[in-house]
Amino acid sequence: TWALYGMCDASEQKPRAAAVDSHALLSTATDGADWAAYGRTYDETHHSPLTQIDAKNVAHLGLAWSFDLPTMSSSVGAPLAIDGVLYFAVGLSELYAFDAASGRQLWHYDPEVARVAGERLKGAWGIRGVAWWNGKIYVGTQDGRLIAVDAKTGKPVWSVQTLPEGSNHYISGAPRAFNGKVIIGNGGADYGHVRGFVTTYDAETGKQLWRFYTVPGDPSKGFENDAMAMAAKTWTGRWWEWGGGGTVWNAITYDPEFDRVYIGTGNGAPWNRKIRSPGGGDNLFLCAVVALDANTGKYVWHYQTTPGESWDYNSAMDMELATLSINGAERKVLLHAPKNGFFYVLDRRDGKLISAQPFAKVTWAKGIDPATSRPIEDPAARYPNGEAFIWPGPLGAHNWQAMAYSPKTQLAYIPIFNVPGYYDDRGIDPKTWQHPVGMVSNGGLNTVIPDMPPADGKPLGALQAWDPVRQREAWSVPQLGAMNGGVLSTAGDLVFQGQADGRFVARAADSGRELWSFAAQNGIVAQPITYLANGKQYVSVITGYSGTASAFGPSSAQFGWEYRRQQRRVLTFALDGKESLPPAPKIEATKPPDDPSFVVNPTLAESGAKHFANRCAVCHGLAAIAGGAAPDLRYSAIPLSAPAFHSIVHDGALVSRGMPKFEILGDGDLEAIRHYLRRQARAAAKTPSDNAP
Repeated sequence: TWALYGMCDASEQKPRAAAVDSHALLSTATDGADWAAYGRTYDETHHSPLTQIDAKNVAHLGLAWSFDLPTMSSSVGAPLAIDGVLYFAVGLSELYAFDAASGRQLWHYDPEVARVAGERLKGAWGIRGVAWWNGKIYVGTQDGRLIAVDAKTGKPVWSVQTLPEGSNHYISGAPRAFNGKVIIGNGGADYGHVRGFVTTYDAETGKQLWRFYTVPGDPSKGFENDAMAMAAKTWTGRWWEWGGGGTVWNAITYDPEFDRVYIGTGNGAPWNRKIRSPGGGDNLFLCAVVALDANTGKYVWHYQTTPGESWDYNSAMDMELATLSINGAERKVLLHAPKNGFFYVLDRRDGKLISAQPFAKVTWAKGIDPATSRPIEDPAARYPNGEAFIWPGPLGAHNWQAMAYSPKTQLAYIPIFNVPGYYDDRGIDPKTWQHPVGMVSNGGLNTVIPDMPPADGKPLGALQAWDPVRQREAWSVPQLGAMNGGVLSTAGDLVFQGQADGRFVARAADSGRELWSFAAQNGIVAQPITYLANGKQYVSVITGYSGTASAFGPSSAQFGWEYRRQQRRVLTFALDGKESLPPAPKIEATKPPDDPSFVVNPTLAESGAKHFANRCAVCHGLAAIAGGAAPDLRYSAIPLSAPAFHSIVHDGALVSRGMPKFEILGDGDLEAIRHYLRRQARAAAKTPSDNAP
């Protein structure tokens, strides 16, 4: 469905589309008036050359306009701004267009994901961004569609299904556009048998141009290319029966200088290499940067950050392009700070390692061997006897939230996390283990979180400035919350970031000193952007503490964000902006509803805890302590009614709101979850200070 708002005629909008040189708009040389790609330009640096707003006048920044978004499970999308129009997608890939200066809504397009997604509806995963090319906006959907929408009218132009029928794949990442093409990856390696790949389509027609698989398939069926034949030599056993993983669920970078596409690949499926590749091996191309010919999709080179990974150490984080002076020579490099905690500088010509150093606490490896370019692993990290406690954990030292690189300061700005991981595969037999059907899985492990991070006021993250030439920290600012927002840097000597505590902050790029902040009344995970509209510089960000960030029990709930009451918004700022937000809702602590006749069965509650952890916690929070992405079920009356609970969880009565239906759960499973929620609710009633809604 699509709708136009506030317009008598589509011709009233300013002309754009085909008259614009799309390639020039995305090149590094562009003047910064537009933000036309996820990372602004092809180099994906999340940096703007604009200087109207700078370190000297940012204190005068004020709210220019805001827009209240519907209640939804995810509002983490990165906007685009082109010729004075702001475009973004939130929730289940719903697209919006606004006049960037006034905040007037132009159109809204709903691809009706909830109606068609079926089992691919993963409640926690919204859409992270969109792409633009030649007058069209491109968005992916959880059910696997790539849709082109006319940027002027909001009408769909074409739609193509990118995923195999019946697979566990889904889309949550932003497409990228280049040279008349649009490329999209996918996720899903934690939900079942998934083989990663990327696909490139003609930007005008949606015709498939090429596809590259990231891990090899069944050898008996032949390999698609020489790269897959090479990769197969690094796997053992019958890996293809597990899918293998390696999904490209976030980072993709186009390099116009070499006419290549770099893809960042994800974890193995299952995580535990003892299951998917029992004889060991590097398992290419998991957790790697892979360079492909942009026209054909042919393999060029790769660098694997975590060979034979067994910890969910994705390399699906930013891959940013820069030119650095190293040892007196200008080097065209790729900057990469993946989950495993090392900051990599790679030569873009051939993928060779230039340098790598830990940017956060790392214990799984002692360093990167400069002779072999491989990590110097601690053998105990692979839980050879069943257990390992290491840094970082599966959240990674840096996740998908955007880092930025400023060519002016020559610093990278990274939102980092300081949470370890506990890996335990005791009692799991690699010969008999099966992936749980229809649920998120730790991939052949009993648990990977040592405990819920406490809400004790201690920092769990930081905004860090990193010098990629000297490979050392320039400055760091501790932050509360397991996850904070993506980062924007500007030539005005500023770094902008939204925080878990609900503040939108501008800092001095050279020191990290706070220069300005705004109370956004909700946590922020999304990245901000900046652009010109009518010659004036604006900064926009989407608020809402959602996705994985809100799932970590007390550490997420400590800020008091509540699914039904905290407003998700688009906030746009300009110098001397005079608007203000309405007062924040007053949240008073209440006790969970209860039915004294409901007697908790301890055995059922323990069984329900496992179901909840595997299927529900990613939205509703660890230990049923929600952080804002979904209702806190301890305070909901729904679990008190078996028919109501069945209707929502099993039958999908709230699918339209992003709540998946779990038809695989039988009556006994549902009853066990109800007993678990009653246990947690009664525990909360005894501790009313735990940020109850």
